[in-house]
Amino acid sequence: MKVDIIAIMLVVIATFFGAFGSLYLKKGSVKFGLKNLFNWKLMFGGFIYVLSTVFFIFALKRGDVSILYPITALTYIWVSLLSVKVLKEKMNKFKWMGIVLIMIGVVIITL
Repeated sequence: MKVDIIAIMLVVIATFFGAFGSLYLKKGSVKFGLKNLFNWKLMFGGFIYVLSTVFFIFALKRGDVSILYPITALTYIWVSLLSVKVLKEKMNKFKWMGIVLIMIGVVIITL
């Protein structure tokens, strides 16, 4: 089976949703405890993760998992960028190098 561009786009969308799911799980974890097992940020983060999985499943219908699954590494890039923008976390040169290497790897695998 070949992989078409729509499958790749679906995986990229899935990675973006997965990154937002992580972001909301992080934000919801602040209020997580025995008295407050569920809050809207945790629930929303879980929902976004499920939505991400749905996009990935539709992508898998259109292409090979050996090509599509490595593209999910883009989630690390989105999480890094969103954590800087939303959570005000700091990036250093090693994190930036990691992002560049992930991007190169994803491009090589999709070729």
